[in-house]
Amino acid sequence: MRIGRTLSCAVLAMFLSVCACGTSGTEQGNASLRLTREEEKIAVFSEPSPRFEKRTGRNGDPFGCVFLPENIRFGEGKADLLLTKTADGYGGAEYRTREKFSYGFFSVSMKAAKCSGVISSFFTYTGHPWDEIDIEFLGKDTTRVQFNYYTEGRGGHEFLYSLGFDGSEAFHEYAFLWLPDSITFYVDGREVHRATEEIPSAAAQIMMNVWNCKGNDDWSGTFDESFLPVGASYEWVGYSPFAAEP
Repeated sequence: MRIGRTLSCAVLAMFLSVCACGTSGTEQGNASLRLTREEEKIAVFSEPSPRFEKRTGRNGDPFGCVFLPENIRFGEGKADLLLTKTADGYGGAEYRTREKFSYGFFSVSMKAAKCSGVISSFFTYTGHPWDEIDIEFLGKDTTRVQFNYYTEGRGGHEFLYSLGFDGSEAFHEYAFLWLPDSITFYVDGREVHRATEEIPSAAAQIMMNVWNCKGNDDWSGTFDESFLPVGASYEWVGYSPFAAEP
């Protein structure tokens, strides 16, 4: 489904859009169309990846947990990132690349965590400046996925998309094509949202995490710890760099 790496931004985006829009609703629900090729998978989580590291420690508000390395578990061809109850609170999980990546096609095969007040995600992040591109599941309703991004700390680009299926029940491919002038989001090979304003530019780590939200119930839903332990599962992560024509 993907084409040469040296095509222009406009041509590549148009090609993917045409391919994606040709996908039927049935194909989308059955996850029969994937944009990620095998050679573009930079990590397959049948075992820990040397390109990724486990996060340790607290991250402040709105995170209501401490990230614990032991809450990332591998088995049966996937990585499970868990949220658990601990003696003094809650433990979440974050797995992130050691290196940074720039413009290109980013993708993941994942199942979301289903629990009100719990967020599960796939995203890119740069600390300085604060640039970020998000694919996030709000555990109160995993039939929808939220896309968002930040550019030098400026957010406000949230878009909530209704999937037509429950993202916690099966693996699906979620992806975005990040170019200098746009971010295009995909679900199972189908283009579902495009942003063209205030696009981030800083190279970023690829991340995924699971955590309980603190103090933002209107967004995340009220945290329900009776579901714990709960988690999201990840099969693989893909990345293909974009190279503009000289």
